[in-house]
Amino acid sequence: MKKGISKKPLDSASVCGHEDPAAVRELLTKVGDKWSIFLILSLAQLPGGRARFSELEKAIPGISQRMLTVTVRSLERDGLLTRELFAEVPLRVEYELTALGRSLLPPMWGLVDWVKENWQQVKESRTEFDAR
Repeated sequence: MKKGISKKPLDSASVCGHEDPAAVRELLTKVGDKWSIFLILSLAQLPGGRARFSELEKAIPGISQRMLTVTVRSLERDGLLTRELFAEVPLRVEYELTALGRSLLPPMWGLVDWVKENWQQVKESRTEFDAR
């Protein structure tokens, strides 16, 4: 190490650039969860940007009814989507992204694009690693 230059230890606030690293971790865990990503991207692509529960269930491969319920409630609680009830028989409920939820789309599409561009390289690395 050069004289006069001290190497400062890395702390969690400097890693994420936020004074509350726990908040960053919590939200990244929530919006980075596979069901949240698929739900947000599905809502963005469905006609009118709105969907009924059954439409979301069909649009998200492999999600259970329980997991979809948990995910929409969690995203609604965080202000990322809204749930609108229509007083009809039978009762109709539709979900839609809020402005805050829509603001997640560019980074999410960026991640999806990154996966599309790099998936083959990741698969090759896995095969190489597993062969050792």
